[in-house]
Formats: sequence, C-alpha cells, structure tokens
Amino acid sequence: MADDCCSRKGDTIAELGRKADQRRVLIVVMAINFVMFAVEFGGGLFARSSALMADSVDMLGDAVVYALSLYALSRGPRWEAGAAIVKGGIILAFGVAVLAEIADKLINGVAPSSTLMLAFGSAALAANLTCLALLWRFRSANVNMSSTFECSRNDVASNVGVLAAAGLVGVTGAAWPDVAVAAIIALIFLRSAWRVLGEAIPAWRSARPLPPEVLR
Repeated sequence: MADDCCSRKGDTIAELGRKADQRRVLIVVMAINFVMFAVEFGGGLFARSSALMADSVDMLGDAVVYALSLYALSRGPRWEAGAAIVKGGIILAFGVAVLAEIADKLINGVAPSSTLMLAFGSAALAANLTCLALLWRFRSANVNMSSTFECSRNDVASNVGVLAAAGLVGVTGAAWPDVAVAAIIALIFLRSAWRVLGEAIPAWRSARPLPPEVLR
C-alpha cells in the first residue's frame, strides 16, 4: 500500500514538473512572437512586402495561440482541446486575411525592397527556429502542445518562403514573387487549420470537463 501510494505521488510530481516545463517554454516563445510581430510588421511596411506583413501577422496570431495554450495547460483535456479549436480558428482566419492582402496587392501593389525583405525575413527565421527547437520535445505531449508545435513549424516554412521571394524580387525586380509566397503562406494556414481542427474537435467532444474543485 505504501509503495503504491509513493508510486502515485511520484507520478503526480513528474506530471506537474512536465507541465511546468511546458509553461516556461510557452512563455518564452510567446514573448519571442510578440516582439518579432512588431519588428517584422514594421519591416513589411517599410519594404512594401505582402509576404513579410503576412508572416508578421501570423507571429501575432501565434503569440495569442501560446497565451491560449498557457491558459489551458493545467485545466484538463477538454480545455486543452478547446484551446486547440480556437487556435485552428485563428489559423483559418489568418489564411483568409492573407488571401485578401494578396488581392489588394494584385490591384495596387508595387515591387517590394528585396534587401529589407532579406534582413527582416532572416531575423524572423532565426526567431522561429529558436521557438521550434524549444517546442520540439513537447510536440507529442498532448493535442494542445501538438497544435502549438504545428504553428511554429508553419512559421519556419513561411520564413523560408519569404527569403526565397526576396531573392526572386531582387533578381527580377517584379512584385510577383512576393505575391506568390504570400499565397503559399495562405495555403499553409488553411491546410494547418484543417489539420488542427480535425484533431481538436473530436478530442473536445470525447473529453470530460474537470470538476470545479480540481481547477481551483
């Protein structure tokens, strides 16, 4: 009996430690994304780059995503799945927003500055690779952390696309590479939203809410 009690206590402490590790990592990546949103969006305005602005707004969305993950982390599977559903909705909304930005650029856009795109795109890539490395060991911990890792992985893919667009803009002097990459970012958002929602909605339906006394 005593051994069984100690075993259960050890499991509980290990679980609390794991959650604390997740919380610390989420706080760090949330701060990185808030800072990089401001930096990259400003760079997108100066560079007149749809791809940079789309990527920066995605980073703002991720910062909100991480805040939701922090809120849901200790509130049970149903809250974690619910947070993942909200994250999927955010990803979907940004996909639609980028498509709207692309339409506007096709009508009114001019070629962006490839030099500024390279500079700000490189900074964003470095920031997102840091986030991805921090989240790597938690990528399969639960549906909440899995969806958070999905967001960070999408960011790295978007950053690589922005840098590719910057190179093509520099070579061609045209705006179409910027528009093309923004379109790819939008497709990544929509695909990711489908995947996150496809996992989170069934998880939310099957999970039971924790009793109020557990959440206190």
